[in-house]
Amino acid sequence: MAIPTRDQPLPTGDDKVASVRTMFDTIAPRYDMVNRIMTFGLDVRWRNRTIKDLGLPTGSVIADLACGTGDFCRTLEARGHSPIGFDLAFGMLAHARTEAPLVHADALRLPLDDGAVDGITCGFALRNFVELEPFFAELARVTRPGGRIALLDVSRPKSKFLRFGYDIYFGKIVPLIGGLLSNADAYHYLPRSLSYLPEPDILSQQVSAAGFSTVEHHQLNGGLVQLITATR
Repeated sequence: MAIPTRDQPLPTGDDKVASVRTMFDTIAPRYDMVNRIMTFGLDVRWRNRTIKDLGLPTGSVIADLACGTGDFCRTLEARGHSPIGFDLAFGMLAHARTEAPLVHADALRLPLDDGAVDGITCGFALRNFVELEPFFAELARVTRPGGRIALLDVSRPKSKFLRFGYDIYFGKIVPLIGGLLSNADAYHYLPRSLSYLPEPDILSQQVSAAGFSTVEHHQLNGGLVQLITATR
């Protein structure tokens, strides 16, 4: 399945799974570089905040889902944790820069025992799942009682002023940068994929319904990204 062009509808079902895998295999070689450029390095700050809010002690075993090239894994290692990275796109794993063990796997069917990990991180991938409820259920299965999850993804500012600038930047400039440095169709798709995400209150309800407590939702940097944390 090819990456949808800007004129094609967003894929659903199995077509979405295939498109997402193809897209990330395609953009893997320059993924980190494009991320740093298009976020002005803020992605580093967002990952640091995510791990801080995860709130687990040093030495915790943490599954990083949709780990990509290992950004979260490297930061987790630097904080003294023991990360394991999982990703559906083999191309991302092939370009990973981390010493953490990496597994080519579907996050909906993790090769982990029940309660196997102390915590879970996931960065900028919620909108890439066909359905979120089965994903949250799988997180609940593999996280030990008392463990924590921290899920980071894009958002859209509530402020009309910020939203105006956001729409121009991510709708026009990000695809231009992505097209020059990587793949134009992929970076047209990524801003559009925000439409897959439910509203924050619905996301929080879904996480709670999966078996998590103390669910918290934060919008960072004026709503450019959102962070969901919860306890198993």
